[in-house]
Amino acid sequence: MHATDFVELEEAYGAHNYHPLDVVIDRAEGVWVWDVEGRRYLDMLSAYSALNQGHRHPAIIQALLDQAGRVTLTSRAFRNDQLGLLYQELNALTGYDLALPMNTGAEAVETAIKLARKWGYEVKGIPRHEAEIIVASGNFHGRTVSIVSFSTEPQYRDDFGPFTPGFTVVPYGDAAALEAAITPHTCAVLLEPIQGEAGVVVPPAGYLQTVREITQQRQVLFMADEIQTGLGRTGRLFCCDHEGVRPDVMILGKALGGGVYPVSAVLADRPVLGLFRPGDHGSTFGGNPLGAAVARAALRVLRDERLAENALSEGEYFQERLAEIPSRHVSEVRGKGLLIGVELKPEAGGARRFCEALRQRGVLCKETHQHVIRFAPPLIVDRPTLDGVLPLIAEVLALP
Repeated sequence: MHATDFVELEEAYGAHNYHPLDVVIDRAEGVWVWDVEGRRYLDMLSAYSALNQGHRHPAIIQALLDQAGRVTLTSRAFRNDQLGLLYQELNALTGYDLALPMNTGAEAVETAIKLARKWGYEVKGIPRHEAEIIVASGNFHGRTVSIVSFSTEPQYRDDFGPFTPGFTVVPYGDAAALEAAITPHTCAVLLEPIQGEAGVVVPPAGYLQTVREITQQRQVLFMADEIQTGLGRTGRLFCCDHEGVRPDVMILGKALGGGVYPVSAVLADRPVLGLFRPGDHGSTFGGNPLGAAVARAALRVLRDERLAENALSEGEYFQERLAEIPSRHVSEVRGKGLLIGVELKPEAGGARRFCEALRQRGVLCKETHQHVIRFAPPLIVDRPTLDGVLPLIAEVLALP
């Protein structure tokens, strides 16, 4: 079968809820993927940061195979020999007392929302069912009904109401507006340290630190969604680490599964996450032994191969080189580590055509919010590989 055959099958039998580039991948290794016709491409998207460790990292694949040969699923009705070890290793890596594992990022965000509300009622004393959570405009935390209830993107909300109440939206990066929005019923603030889906939007320096101070002063939980930015992507273990901020609740996903299995988690200290009691929350697959074994291997790779350090050095270099490319189309290059957005001027005609042109040259990236090209290669990428792709990017950004 040819690529066009696979595209036609997807178009004929699949729901059209995505607009992918028409490359049909059938093999991958490290930072490279190959299509069904044998053409090689550099992956500059990393499945939106789910592939921080690269495609099919040998240690993660081995952990998957070893565990699949023993036991894959028990449900949380019984214990398994991997979950406790994952908890212990998360504690050693992050310092948080407790973890609650789920599968997808959206599930982890929903878990954090429930946790914040429970804390609001049981600890802060908010009248039951009146808790409020402050979020930021431009946010992207997932696609469930509750989460799209506080999205500011019309397409994510249109035709999906009625919506879940209890959320207040303030401008992203505006700490004063956030503080003004806090009421006696506010239980939490939920933020992305960098807004990836919004176009790699970086808040002003000191914003996270100020938010942390405000939430501590006003007895409000600070919940950081580090599903895309965490686990080394921005050059530190967590993006919040750049400002020395420790959120009350840390939300992880994507790279926690090492690019081979969906694993997410909510981390917090005992006074917060210890509020959950048996029956309050759960998941049949959350914390399963296969996922726990994969997550343990994924964390070991991040630590042992010093991927956050590589993301910091190579990301700074790559962002500087991108900013030096002369192009009448580019208005800004921004980001941290290996999460970089190239914003194009409105008259450039949108980022999609540039992503298509890069695909034709063997580089895979994706547009976000119409005018931004997102570059986010696996954190194992090296300097020669980046040097090899920069001329191709320059060639495309010079298009009419």
